[in-house]
Amino acid sequence: MNFLNFDKNLLINLEKSLTKEMIRTNRAGAYCSSTLVDCNTRKYHGQLVVPLPQIDTYNHVLLSSIDETICKHGAEFNLSVHQYPNNHIFPNGHKYIREFDCNSISKTVFRVGSVIIAKERCMVFYENKVLIKYTMLETQSATTLRLKPLLAFRSVHELCKENSLINNSYTEIANGISVQLYPTYPTLHIQLSKSNTYEHTPHWNKNIYYAKEAERGFECTEDLYAPGTFEVSLKQGESVIVAVGTESSAIKTLKTLWEKEVSKRNPRTDLYNCLRNSAVQFYTRTQDNWYLLAGYPWFVVRARDQFISLPGCTICIGETEMFEKIMHSSIQAIKQFMEKGTLSDNIQELDSPDSLLWCIWCLQQYGVYVSEEEMIAKYGDFIVDVVEFIRRQKHPNLFVHSKGLLHISGKEAPATWMNAEENNQPITPRTGFVVEINALWYNALKCSETIHEINGNSKQSHILHYQAELAGNEFIQTFWNGMYLYDYVDGIERNMEVRPNMIFATSLPYSPLTKQQQKSILDICTKELLTPKGLRSLSPKSGSYRPNYVGGMLERNRNYHNGPVWTWTLGAYTETYLKIHKKSGVSFIERIVVGLEAEMKKLCIGTLSELYDGNPPY
Repeated sequence: MNFLNFDKNLLINLEKSLTKEMIRTNRAGAYCSSTLVDCNTRKYHGQLVVPLPQIDTYNHVLLSSIDETICKHGAEFNLSVHQYPNNHIFPNGHKYIREFDCNSISKTVFRVGSVIIAKERCMVFYENKVLIKYTMLETQSATTLRLKPLLAFRSVHELCKENSLINNSYTEIANGISVQLYPTYPTLHIQLSKSNTYEHTPHWNKNIYYAKEAERGFECTEDLYAPGTFEVSLKQGESVIVAVGTESSAIKTLKTLWEKEVSKRNPRTDLYNCLRNSAVQFYTRTQDNWYLLAGYPWFVVRARDQFISLPGCTICIGETEMFEKIMHSSIQAIKQFMEKGTLSDNIQELDSPDSLLWCIWCLQQYGVYVSEEEMIAKYGDFIVDVVEFIRRQKHPNLFVHSKGLLHISGKEAPATWMNAEENNQPITPRTGFVVEINALWYNALKCSETIHEINGNSKQSHILHYQAELAGNEFIQTFWNGMYLYDYVDGIERNMEVRPNMIFATSLPYSPLTKQQQKSILDICTKELLTPKGLRSLSPKSGSYRPNYVGGMLERNRNYHNGPVWTWTLGAYTETYLKIHKKSGVSFIERIVVGLEAEMKKLCIGTLSELYDGNPPY
């Protein structure tokens, strides 16, 4: 049995199968996503969801789903599944599913009497195109497959409703049709690799229900446009490939294109390979520039998220060239920000107080995994320029205090990664001297000092050494309370909440803390924050502790950084643990990693979630 294989007992039980989702991307921002039984439960689900920069910065659902029907001896068997209000399911195609496998690409096997048919899906890398292949595995005589595409043509943050503005005309193209529902949208091409019959019967499928949107307190019903149906006859062993994309396809090359794209996929045979495959799916390209998306399906490129995750998504899995491409695009945007004060349209939150500091840490990881000499040769001057930009008080929300620490303003707008808002005000208003920002600042000063020293700039190296020593001593004076670090200090307010932000002061390449202080911080994080999925965002001992990310968006935002586990913090915790305990700590970290393997078959399969509950069973 493959690692990501699900049998009919789970799949026909919608209470279980509708909680499991899959997502595949084209490495350029487009994706295909649904539940394992292809019943969309989110407005973000769709068979072809693409970025349309000519409209806005969001993704847009073009092809929501395709309804499949097996026609045999005058009888019709619907393989699709839709949910409608009042928990009404129609059709009930899940009862025909025998197996779902996602070892390489997603594959669903259906059985209808003596007919066994497989459905496979594959995104075309760097194109807004999805390929769906149907193979007749068993049949006693030629069987008709009917396909009805359901189109949305709307942003992932909106829902489609029946309207009179839609263009319900179509154009015949090779083995298919092309449609353009609205003038601002691109033309969508739907083509089959085999001769077929198309019947144009435009109508609306109304009131499709998205349960996950209902949970979040959002509007949750949608009308989808069906232009018509395709019918194709398949004998045993025959296949037909359906190509849906914003560019037309050459029919004769579809089989070759399918084989080429499938050959690029790496099998998801264990935890590492699942995460490796997930990592590369965050790559995205805008014209000639490369970036790393903050997450699917709703996030765009965000500076902080990109720099924190870039080493793990590139150099740690052998994709050093991609690291350099993404960093090249980022450095161009940062230089524009530092020199002209203008922000790139392609990277959000580049002016956040910690974004440039995380960028320096990111480049340090290049030095760790590639070589320090190469890092300094490629990026040393840039790191020095960033540090000087901050030292000269040119950043709009980083003030270098007389005692060497960085002061930020976070009362009016979120200034750190804990950025949830209510009524345009930060829910967790971290302001003043913030612990991880100043840990990053000390690290950046020491890094710049080292670069100057290696390059023979002894005078500047001594200046930065002095400033780093000043900042390091003041860091301890300001944040250390005898057991752990204050989360932030603003005037006389010293925030004593136990949060994971202090762990970065121990995990960064340069730390102002003694080994004993680092161990004390590690111990309290282990005792109060550590779970099998990562660190809680707040200690359960706090009166503000809210461990579950549930309810409407207001409740979710209030809980977001006040208890739920953030998986990404596990990296810093692991680095600290191994720094303190060295080889004796390896077995403990291995047990944590092995415990994550079960997550590969939960929720969005083959991936780890952004959040987990702060309380058992997490």
